[in-house]
Amino acid sequence: MTPERQAGPDRLRVRTPLLDVEVQRWGAPDARPVLLLHGWPDSALTWSSLAPVLAADGWSAIVPSLRGYAGTRFLDPATPRSGQLSALARDALDLADAMGLEHFAVVGHDWGARAAYILACLWPERVAACAAMSVGWGTNNAAQPLSMKQASNYWYHWFMHTQRGREAVHSRRRELTQFLWRQWSPGWRFTQAEFDATAVAFENPDWADVVVHSYTHRWAGAVGDPAYDALEERLAKPAPIRVPTLLIHGADDGVNDPASSEGKESMFSGRYRRILLPAAGHFPQREQPEAVNREVSAFLRAEATTSGLNSGGTRIR
Repeated sequence: MTPERQAGPDRLRVRTPLLDVEVQRWGAPDARPVLLLHGWPDSALTWSSLAPVLAADGWSAIVPSLRGYAGTRFLDPATPRSGQLSALARDALDLADAMGLEHFAVVGHDWGARAAYILACLWPERVAACAAMSVGWGTNNAAQPLSMKQASNYWYHWFMHTQRGREAVHSRRRELTQFLWRQWSPGWRFTQAEFDATAVAFENPDWADVVVHSYTHRWAGAVGDPAYDALEERLAKPAPIRVPTLLIHGADDGVNDPASSEGKESMFSGRYRRILLPAAGHFPQREQPEAVNREVSAFLRAEATTSGLNSGGTRIR
């Protein structure tokens, strides 16, 4: 018998030291917690298929809007609108702290995958399992090697280093992001309604500043927020991830070449599995939701049992 899906999420506001975070929560509040972190250019809607499946499987699926997206707001106008990946990971940890989650699983796509890896690397005592999509570990900073194909795929990174590119992010954001959706997932026939519903999240007043900073800082084209200097130093030479990790990468990903996630086994000291999903582009959770739901559900179920993750984010001692 297939368990019934939850009709819709609870909608919460959670205050962290820096943010008033818009959160959707699928499942019972005291169930085993899993954070679902979206990417760019995307929104919490990217988890509309996976979150209710996880809720039906006994999870509390916690889906925040990242800084600069949808209804999430900075508390202080003076806080730098940083898009640093270390900041995204710290935001997620602050959210877990604010919600009283001692121990949790994390699923991330794109920016969210990078944040998930950082959580698993720097705070392994908090993370029971990590599922990442469309991004390989070790591809977060300016020191990463780039093939000519990957350098070409990253054209929009270089574009944002120019005045014209920054203006496009600010004033032509829907045109730019819809073009990228088509380029990154050439076989995906998304509807205009699907894109429009997601693009509402890009109207956040801080979105453009966070986006431009993220892509310019990543290649040393912008200074970082000093609040994250210590984290950035730790990430300069990260230790292997010992948290059990699943990577799902679309074979037709038009931005992160699947070759960029190959041969990463030495960067994981814990259990690690990579799945190359045929005929999927950059958004596998949207393009092939049944396959992604099946793989992520099975992975999290197994790792929750192995790690002793209990209801409410506590460990079974």
